[in-house]
Amino acid sequence: MTAPVDTGRTLLLDLYDAAVSAAAPGPVTARAVDALPIDRDRRVWILAFGKAAEPMAAAAVGSLLHSRHSIVGGVMVTSDAAASPYPTLLSLRGDHPIPGRHSVASANRLGDVIAARRGNDVVIVLISGGTSSMIGAPLRGMAESDLALLYEMLLGAGLDIRTMNAVRKRFSRWAAGRLALALAPAAMHCLAISDVPDDDLSVIGSGPCVPDTTTIADVKAILERVDLLVRIPQTYRDYLAAVARGSIPETLGPSHPAFAHVAARVIGNVRLAVAGAAARAREHGASAEIVDTLLSGEAAAAGESIARQLLTYRIAHGAGGGPSVTIWGGEPTVTLSRGSGAHPTGGGRCQELALAAARVLHDARGHTSTITILAAGTDGRDGATDAAGACVDSSTWRTIAAAGRDPAAALAAHESFGALRAANALVPRRDTGTNVTDVVIGLVA
Repeated sequence: MTAPVDTGRTLLLDLYDAAVSAAAPGPVTARAVDALPIDRDRRVWILAFGKAAEPMAAAAVGSLLHSRHSIVGGVMVTSDAAASPYPTLLSLRGDHPIPGRHSVASANRLGDVIAARRGNDVVIVLISGGTSSMIGAPLRGMAESDLALLYEMLLGAGLDIRTMNAVRKRFSRWAAGRLALALAPAAMHCLAISDVPDDDLSVIGSGPCVPDTTTIADVKAILERVDLLVRIPQTYRDYLAAVARGSIPETLGPSHPAFAHVAARVIGNVRLAVAGAAARAREHGASAEIVDTLLSGEAAAAGESIARQLLTYRIAHGAGGGPSVTIWGGEPTVTLSRGSGAHPTGGGRCQELALAAARVLHDARGHTSTITILAAGTDGRDGATDAAGACVDSSTWRTIAAAGRDPAAALAAHESFGALRAANALVPRRDTGTNVTDVVIGLVA
């Protein structure tokens, strides 16, 4: 017998927990490491970076010890101080989403550690969302503060992760295959938890272990399109010009010998998360539909579209029938106005999506009392706030107004956090140990 269906927020929070659990990096990492063809007499190194670094590293250590492999060393870089799962594995801290002194120090220490590897060693590289920033350090001769400025400008430009990382990798010490170059000729197995559309390994973590498929012309075109080419630091413009005229080589392409001993694959993604949420919804007796198209584009527009889709379903099916759940995965963006910078506490993309959806539900009035929408990051964080996202319904918009805040002004200014907090609509921040982009779950009860 299925469990009775709860209403609104409680049910959606349970489905969100199920999504996060389904994307847990530990089990998939353990299975992937178990399957690696590593001779027992070869020394093994573990390098783990990103929001899922700790559980991925712990799973890899467990698998290797079970198969009696020798773990001679390695580095684990997380956003918070974390205990190392093995004595020879160094635990370091990186900054996110803007690389700072911790990221630079960790990137430099990484260089020291991998210098001790031998040509016959095996290196397991574990990558997850946040890698670009957590081991973010500038190229030789470039200032640390300039790299941080570049990241901040790109985050505020409304670029999707693929486009943003095409630029970031150009100026980052370990990105664009440079880690593979530093580790060659050791055999490398790169296992990635994907936080990008299409699970493109050259985008995940800015592609430290795989070839770069972009050109300097692509990078300049991106920067020109978002009016950043004239705003980035002069040293960066000089670098782009030097690469364009051939005095500095392009990044490593597919034919580079550094990749001859690299095997890379994705072991987890957002589709695991949405499938987990759908399975839990069915356990509750609800019907569940997964939308195949990944979320992208402006977060506010995505929120409005999602609310209208659920409203259309509600009107078409009337009050009869059982509860219905629709689930989206992906990563929309937020474009900030020039000069505003990245709002440190303004709210993330999930909060902006939810607030925009709340306005549509409010304006539709009569047909929306049974519609609830949750939008949250699978990493348990949404922007630089203490929220994972938000859960809204048709009452949220007027509750914000009743609390003395202008929800329309908050949405226009990308200040969703304070507005949603006034309505008690935030989903609390949590440490999930994974990151496979965001999930949005709509309930028509």
